[in-house]
Amino acid sequence: MSKRSISQVLDDAELAKGLPSESKRRLDLSQNSDSTTKPPRTNQNSPESINQSNPLLQLQNLHPYPNLSTPPKSIPFQQPTPLTSFSYDSDHVLHFNDSALRYYRSPPPNAQLGYGYERWIRRPEDRSRIDSLLRGVDRVTALSTGSTNTDANSMKKMNLADVGVVAWRGVVTRILTAPYEDREGWEMNVMLVNGTMYLEEHRTEAQIIEKNDIKPHHRKMMYYGYAFESYCTTDTPSTHSHHLPSNAPSPHPPGWGGDVDTNIQWCSIVRTKLGDIKFIIGGEVDCVQGQYKEGTTDTFVELKTSMSIRGAADEAKFEKKLLKFYFQSFLLGVPKIVVGFRSPSGQLTTTQSFNTIQIPRMVREKAQAGRRGNANATSNTESLAWNPSICLEWGYGFLTFLKQQFCRETQDDPSLREEPDSDSAGGGEDLNATVWRVNFVPREGARVTKLDKSAVEEVVNGEDRVGFLPRWYWDKVNGTSALV
Repeated sequence: MSKRSISQVLDDAELAKGLPSESKRRLDLSQNSDSTTKPPRTNQNSPESINQSNPLLQLQNLHPYPNLSTPPKSIPFQQPTPLTSFSYDSDHVLHFNDSALRYYRSPPPNAQLGYGYERWIRRPEDRSRIDSLLRGVDRVTALSTGSTNTDANSMKKMNLADVGVVAWRGVVTRILTAPYEDREGWEMNVMLVNGTMYLEEHRTEAQIIEKNDIKPHHRKMMYYGYAFESYCTTDTPSTHSHHLPSNAPSPHPPGWGGDVDTNIQWCSIVRTKLGDIKFIIGGEVDCVQGQYKEGTTDTFVELKTSMSIRGAADEAKFEKKLLKFYFQSFLLGVPKIVVGFRSPSGQLTTTQSFNTIQIPRMVREKAQAGRRGNANATSNTESLAWNPSICLEWGYGFLTFLKQQFCRETQDDPSLREEPDSDSAGGGEDLNATVWRVNFVPREGARVTKLDKSAVEEVVNGEDRVGFLPRWYWDKVNGTSALV
């Protein structure tokens, strides 16, 4: 059988209909016995070589890169359930309403994605704080105070003590896709407060400056994605899912949904579970299809752009992109991804829809087709581009490692079992105020270190915070302020 392109595989998968509703809610992680993965590349800076200087110290602080050739264990991932939503307005002020919600419609053919570029209002990159998410967490969780309060409002809320991880969707995506990240490392800060781990991306001032000073060519390509969102959305629900031409005169091209302002966002906060770890995750949702239904993510739509596939190299790049597309969408329970393929000059060439839960199967089918079409292929030369089960197993192991590391450090360091003084790593607040730094290096793993006072001060950045948590939230979860 000849090797099919990934586009053909994906087109075939789109024809599948009639899946039972329950199966649509399950992560498709089934693997064939002949599916294999690439073994890790050797690296002179790998943990094996680094640990020769001090093996015990290095191994204690390192969660190693996974062996991609070892069959992964199955770690269940629960279908996300929405807890609340909020909007940012044009001043990027948070409102707990759906004023920024957009509705999907298919874009016009051959749309020019460079249109409106000179009017783009781009929100500057910043420290990517967790504050807005915590405002939502505060609304949907209750503190375990030992009281017998059984009023209706309290009964509907999650017990914060049961939540293992609170983070933005982007942070969790980085963790889960790390086994297949071979170019860019990342850093994040972590705090363990009353049994809940809070994770926040770490950005230095130099990194923020660099992100805001991107080259014009890269800036233009970034804009293409936002312009695609404008062509694909409207601010009111429509009975028509497709763009309809209008006879009314307009200074804008057909289908244009409005000039791009990245201050404006609609975000969803969901609860989910990886293994026995409960999560609260927040992230932006591009739009919904049809009428928005509270309490479900069934109508959520993710919008993406990619270069048109012109050959094997583009095909391989897109297949790798699908890993991030997949986890970004599944983490928020987004069932549909619409990809706009474009030319290098920014002209929309075609669009294609993907069912999120079917993407791993598509990738697996593509690898199997490649093996059948190559008479010389063996399990070692033809493999999956990525395996979501490996990602889930590594992510679960990483988060378990973090919590175990924090607990072990507390037991090993007597100063952390007592009230620390003003020069402690926690800034004189409490053990809970300790901030940890995770550094991920591709093909090596993730290393965790406890920050000293000066490093914590850099994280605080002169703001009213305890570690990276805003003071108001810290006081509330530690019972030092009145509950409101």
